[in-house]
Amino acid sequence: MTVSTETALAIGVSPDRPRRRAPRKTIGSIVWHVVCLALLVGLLYPVIWLLGSSFKPGTEILANPSPIPWELTFDNFAVALEGVGPLSLWQLFGNSISISVLTVIGNVFSCALAAFAFARLKFRGRGFLFGFMIMTIMLPMHVVLIPQFIIFNNLGMIGTILPLVLPKFLATEAFFVFLMMQFVRGIPKELDEAALIDGAGPFRTFWSIILPLMRPSLVTTTIFSFIWSWDDFFPQLIYLQDPNTYTLQLGLRLFVDQTSASSFGPMFAMSVLAILPVVIFFAVFQRYLVDGMATSGLKG
Repeated sequence: MTVSTETALAIGVSPDRPRRRAPRKTIGSIVWHVVCLALLVGLLYPVIWLLGSSFKPGTEILANPSPIPWELTFDNFAVALEGVGPLSLWQLFGNSISISVLTVIGNVFSCALAAFAFARLKFRGRGFLFGFMIMTIMLPMHVVLIPQFIIFNNLGMIGTILPLVLPKFLATEAFFVFLMMQFVRGIPKELDEAALIDGAGPFRTFWSIILPLMRPSLVTTTIFSFIWSWDDFFPQLIYLQDPNTYTLQLGLRLFVDQTSASSFGPMFAMSVLAILPVVIFFAVFQRYLVDGMATSGLKG
């Protein structure tokens, strides 16, 4: 409510004046937004350059360092859609999607079971096994690559997608196990006790009560599993030897090896097409990702 000047002076209070925003705060806000935009442009510049180079002719890519093409062409995408040698683009896409989907299914179910066991069940050696599992997060992939290759080679799985998919069904991703376990710990144990009174065993309790409540952590695991599997390259390069099983990432490497530097344009176009599924997937499930990361670390 506005106080008149006479009333304010009579009671000894200064009259109301229009509030003005401090100039320093306004200038600071502008500077902060400019800095954030500059950092955003710096982070996105490689993607912008890749997108712009996909529309450049092959002779212009090395001559024009800016992301804006001098001459706009769509021939790169036409060549990329034809595939690489005998492999069509849709075959490469299909192989990548198959591996990514199986990876997601394996990680979600196996890591959920392991997380429930560590969070709810009491068994001998639980603390030691949990600590040993956490230690595997610190191991670089290259440390276990040779032992894994020898094991899969003795099993006759080299050249198939099994070395890339089978470990995911054995709860080998300690990060996802820890993520889900933290979420399960936040679920009240009274639900387990009520299920036990009704005659439900551990598996029935997990399937009917715990698993539906783990939806945020399951969605987070799904998103990260899909993105990491889709962007993976080195294990696919090691284990996939049959060209018919090559993924889109290996197809990009073949594109350069077969036709040398003159195919940079089609290679960049295929790279743009390879990024699209990840961008679309992340845009659709971004809200679930934020919710899952926010709630999976809470304890009740």
